Amino acid sequence: MYKKQMKFQRLVCFIVLAASVILFIYSLGFATDLYDALRQTMDGDSNLYDDKYITVVKGAEIYCQIQPFNKNLTTAAIILIICSLALFVTNNHSRRKYYLANYITVGISSLANVGVAIWNIINVAGFKNQYLTTVDFEALKAFSEKWDTLYIDQNSTFWFDAGFVVSAILVVVSIINILNLIWKIKLMKDEAQIIKEGMEDTNA
Repeated sequence: MYKKQMKFQRLVCFIVLAASVILFIYSLGFATDLYDALRQTMDGDSNLYDDKYITVVKGAEIYCQIQPFNKNLTTAAIILIICSLALFVTNNHSRRKYYLANYITVGISSLANVGVAIWNIINVAGFKNQYLTTVDFEALKAFSEKWDTLYIDQNSTFWFDAGFVVSAILVVVSIINILNLIWKIKLMKDEAQIIKEGMEDTNA
């Protein structure tokens, strides 16, 4: 049983790392379609980080308004990658017996993943609603046909929906990480009990 658990804990560490990398990749592509379709409708002097937007398509300012969140999402993904790497630094992937540092890294990684997932869901849901309710898609279509730019319609919510999927992955891998820790603790207790009983039999 210990060999199975050792293999599983190694796999878990790589899964946790992969989930954080997926979030990082997602953050890089999150606003790509919005840039190609909406940024083009805005005056070149429109600042991405203030409230002065000049656009020929109502609602296109969502592209600018989403930038601070997108930047923070990338930063959060990098932090999660560091937390995931900490699992390897403390040898969570190979240690037969866990110590305090192993418990701490599992706890920090899991809490960080869940926290970022919840924060991401709240923000993505808000921006998705804004996108669907404020963008004038008819005006965007007319602009796209005139200037040969990307046109996205109300059904083009892939990047928003993908955010929910990525967040769910972060939560699931965190649960798996915690379950692996519980399994590890149980096996450590069982092993300690067997050693104790063996010593008692020897001294008898």
